[in-house]
Amino acid sequence: MCEVVITAPDAGWLREFTRRLVAERLAACGHNLAEIRSIYRWDGSVQEETEARVMLHTRQSLVAEIVAATNREHPYDVPCVLSMPVVEANPDYQAWVVAETREPSSGTGVHDG
Repeated sequence: MCEVVITAPDAGWLREFTRRLVAERLAACGHNLAEIRSIYRWDGSVQEETEARVMLHTRQSLVAEIVAATNREHPYDVPCVLSMPVVEANPDYQAWVVAETREPSSGTGVHDG
């Protein structure tokens, strides 16, 4: 199990994208934050923008598919997608995440572990 963080410039877009990922069983759930402040360097200068953020709970083996979907659909040229392993979790919650997500599509070359 892991948590995948994605940021986007529009909370509505990110909410709908999260719904699609959950509907497609790529994530069991997503916790959306409608407004965060992001400070970053882009095109040689420091930027500061309001963004939205989601924390998805999913299988590590589905991260490659989430990254691919994000790269296809996201409005940014280089979207933020970070995967962090879950070191410990409520065993019942972890079982629910696995039950609510699917096996990875063939050809991803990634396995649960």
